[in-house]
Amino acid sequence: MDTRISLLRDIAHADPRLEGVLLYGSWTLGEADAHSDLDAYLFVNDADADAFDGRAFVEQLAPLKLAYTNMYGILAVVFDDLMRGEFHVEAAGSGVAEMTSWRGVVHFPDPDGAVLLDRTGRLTTATRALAEYEPPEPVATAQQLTDELANWTLMLAHVLARGEIARAHALLHTVIAPQQLQLCRLLRGSTPHWLTPSRALEEDLPAGDRERYTATTCRAVEADVRVTARKSWQWSRDLATEAAQRWRIVLPLRLHEDIGAQLAAEL
Repeated sequence: MDTRISLLRDIAHADPRLEGVLLYGSWTLGEADAHSDLDAYLFVNDADADAFDGRAFVEQLAPLKLAYTNMYGILAVVFDDLMRGEFHVEAAGSGVAEMTSWRGVVHFPDPDGAVLLDRTGRLTTATRALAEYEPPEPVATAQQLTDELANWTLMLAHVLARGEIARAHALLHTVIAPQQLQLCRLLRGSTPHWLTPSRALEEDLPAGDRERYTATTCRAVEADVRVTARKSWQWSRDLATEAAQRWRIVLPLRLHEDIGAQLAAEL
C-alpha cells in the first residue's frame, strides 16, 4: 500500500491536469492492512475535467484486471495483485468546495498526510478543517434511527405477510441491521466507524451487543426468517427504549406494539 501511494503521489505531481489528490478510507485512519483498498479523490483542473481519462491515469499505478464506473459513479478498479481501488474523479472547483458538507461524516486525523498533491492550497485548507472527529449529534440521530427502524420493520412485517421470504431476508440484513448497529454505536459512544457500522464490530462493541446482532442474522429459509424478524424487532425496541431513557426522544409506542403483534401473527 505504501509503495502504491508513493507512486500515486509521483504521477499526480507529474500530471499538470491535476490540482489535488486526497486519500481517504482506512489508510488515512491508520487502519490499513494487507487487505485494504486504495481510495482517493482526484481533483482535476476545471478546464480539463471533461476530457480527463481516470482509467488511463490509474493504469499508471499497476496493470488493471477490472475498471468500471460503479453504482455510486465512482471509478472502481482491481489491480493485478487483487488490491481494490476507488477513485472519485472530480472537477476541482466544485469538488473541493463540497468538502465543507463532509463535516460530522468524514474526518482526517492526519490531514497533511492525506493530501498527496495540492497546487493551490485550498485542498489542504479544506482537509485540515476536517481533522477533528465530530460524532453524530445524539438526540436528533437517535430520533431518526428509531423512526427508521419502526418504518422499515413494519415494511418487513407486510412483506412477510405477503410470503416474500427472500425480500424479507434482504430487508433484515441490508436495511434494518445497519441502522440497528448505528443506534447501538450511538448508545455505546463508539461512532468512528459510523458509515460502515459493521466494520471492526468485534473490537468496537461489547459481547452482549454482538450476540444481539448475530441473533438478527439467519438463512433465507421461511421459518428462520420469521423467527429472526421477531428477534430483530425486539432488539430494535430495546435499543429504542434505551435511547428514549437517555435522550428523551419520542417513541410511537402504540405503533411499536402493532408491529410486534403483526410479526407474532406471522409465526
